[in-house]
Amino acid sequence: MELFAFLDLLEDGPSPRVLARLSFLSAEEGGRSGPCWGVYRPNHNFGGPDDRQFYIGQVQVPEGEVVHPGETRNLEVWFLNGPGLAELLQVGRQWRVQEGKNLVANAEILEVLSEG
Repeated sequence: MELFAFLDLLEDGPSPRVLARLSFLSAEEGGRSGPCWGVYRPNHNFGGPDDRQFYIGQVQVPEGEVVHPGETRNLEVWFLNGPGLAELLQVGRQWRVQEGKNLVANAEILEVLSEG
């Protein structure tokens, strides 16, 4: 029995980038127990808590900086260009940042830096 069908549906073109406000949950709220730095690659869920369609992306934490649980920071996020992603990347759009099924941050697009 196949539990999951994995499909790598990527579109040609440059990687879309956005500037986003990420509000990380504290460990007490169920978020990460430790900080993140450098290139952080969580799942990006533009649906609800039960949605399992994720986009692949990475949060760019500036060199020498660390983001701790409970902090809110404006950071660049780069995505692999997947189907339907361009329509989702609009200023004001909010999404869930997850590690597996666990919500670790909420994000909101402040600026689209490059479109896919």
